[in-house]
Amino acid sequence: MVVTLLVVFVLASFVGVEIISKVPQTLHTPLMSGTNAVSGITVVGAIAAAGMVDSPVAQWLGFGALVLATINVVGGYLVTDRMLQMFRKRELAKAGDGQAGEGR
Repeated sequence: MVVTLLVVFVLASFVGVEIISKVPQTLHTPLMSGTNAVSGITVVGAIAAAGMVDSPVAQWLGFGALVLATINVVGGYLVTDRMLQMFRKRELAKAGDGQAGEGR
């Protein structure tokens, strides 16, 4: 069972690297939003997995998955917010140029 899971993990890693490397940079933001949604599902699954087992090892693994998925979700939202602020600055700069031109 462990070997099968490792094989699936390694194959998924290779497929993920190939997919990410072929996505144009303009589509990275929607892709990041999708991965945030998947990480949100991982958070719910980790909570369910950690709460449904009696083994302390499984509970710690579920807790570790919960922490890592939470870090991914929070980091994704912070990066998305930073990117949105970059677009807002451009709009303010353009509006500032228009106002300066009107006063002349």
